[in-house]
This record gives sequence, C-alpha cells and structure tokens, in this order.
Amino acid sequence: MVSTESPAVARRRLRIALRKARDARGFTQSHVADSLEWSLSKVNRIENGEVTVSSTDLRALLSLLGITDADTIERMTRDARISRQRGWWDDPTYREHLTSGTLQLLQFESQATAIRSYQPTVIPGVLQTRGYAEMVLDFWSHDLTDPVRSARLEVRMLRRTHVIDRPDPPAYLVVLDESVLHREIGGPKVMAEQLEELAGFVENPNVMVRVVPLADAGLATMIGAFTVFDLGDEENAILYREAPLTDDINHTSEMVQRYRNMFEQMWDVSLSEDASARRIRARAANLLASLDRHP
Repeated sequence: MVSTESPAVARRRLRIALRKARDARGFTQSHVADSLEWSLSKVNRIENGEVTVSSTDLRALLSLLGITDADTIERMTRDARISRQRGWWDDPTYREHLTSGTLQLLQFESQATAIRSYQPTVIPGVLQTRGYAEMVLDFWSHDLTDPVRSARLEVRMLRRTHVIDRPDPPAYLVVLDESVLHREIGGPKVMAEQLEELAGFVENPNVMVRVVPLADAGLATMIGAFTVFDLGDEENAILYREAPLTDDINHTSEMVQRYRNMFEQMWDVSLSEDASARRIRARAANLLASLDRHP
C-alpha cells in the first residue's frame, strides 16, 4: 500500500530525528562524515532535507548514532521510504520547470493542517483564476520560456485541488494588502473575475480572507510575500518565502515564529472576513462598471 503522506513531510521528520540523535551523541557533522567516509556536504544535505537517504546510508547512520530501539528504527526507515516516493508534482511535465522551493511547497501544501499566507502584491496562487494566473506568469515572459510558464500555470491550477478541495483541507488564512485589489492584472475583466471568485471563498468555512486597509498597512508592505505551514501543530511548521523568480523554504523555528507573529499582527489590524468580502466585491463591481462605460 502506498502512503498518502507527503515525501517532504516525512523527509523533514527524518532529518530532524537524525540531527537530534547526532546531537545526543555529541557528534559533529564532520565526525559523522569522517566515520562513514562521506563528504561533509553529504551529511549537511541529509540534515537539511535537501536529499533523500538510501536504505544503505540510513543503516550506516543508525549504527553510528547508536539507535537500536526497534520502534525508532522502524519509524525512521518508514520515513526514509516515504521520502523517496514520488507524487503528482514529480511528473516530468512539471518537475523540470519548477524550482526546488516550489517542489517542496507543493508537498507541504498537501499535508498542512493550517496555512497562513500574506500577499502584498498579488492574489495567492492557490486562489488565482486561470486568466489572472496567466497574466501574472506572462509578466516574466522575458525570463521564463513558454514551456516553463505553461507548466507552472497548470501546476498552479492543480494546487487548489490538493489544498482547498482535498478531503481534509487545512485552515487557510490569507491577508492581502488592499493595493492587491487595485492592481489591475490582466485588465478590468480579468481582475473583476478574480475578485468575484476571491469573494466567493467567504462561503468556504476553511478559507478566511482579510484585507489590510491602505491606511493601516504601514511598513507591512515592505515584508514581502510569505506563507507559514503548520504540519500537525505549531511546533512542526515551515516558512515559505517568495521573491521575483526565486523562492525558499526555511525550517528554523525562530524564523518561522517571527513570521507567524508578523502574520498575527497583520491579521489583527485587517478588516473582518465579512468586511473584507464587501470591499473585494465593491472593487469588482467598480471594475465591471468601467467595462460598461467603455465597451
């Protein structure tokens, strides 16, 4: 039977367990590398979750770290096996056109119990309509080839299925800077359709969208887009940050907590979900009215 758990989640759990076991023995990464005749970079990549661990390498690590408990060995072996499994994101049609950060993002999304996303410039990818997403990706036409943009568009459309529409959807909390509503990506028609769909999520009990009014945004717009994923509880969380053409995953608990706190601060100064939905719909109505004036 194939596990439905995310390889990224299992890999994260395994790397944390291996690092804790190494620390408990008082070994440095250099000691592990020398003892197993590995490169230091290999040990570092395993502990950072950048690579999977083969069965042979895992047995060597368990022996060196003195891990003999049968349940622990079984659990870590299972995590190593799951981490090597492939998901829909590994389809060659998609994988070769996605960044390492995005590949991890897709896996964490599929297992998250709560997602907190702040966006100061665009609607979050999971909530984007096809028309809006096409315009966002086309902005990078000078940097991304047609095949890359096409693949990323299809992945973006599939993400909603694996996040919001899955049988056990996470609590999905979104904070938007109000400027996002006034940034006419794709023109009035595309933007109005996007805003109407966004407002429609108010009926979904798992999706909560709030808008930070321009007057209250302050320095929040300087933070940049980010998302915090809870993977079972707040102690088991990761941070995903976006920048033009780049993205990254951060596992550091201090950094994750810092961004969680920033999100909560912006959540508190945002309009309520109902008030945000009214503002979103009002903006969509204005855009549609502008089309009526200029047929």
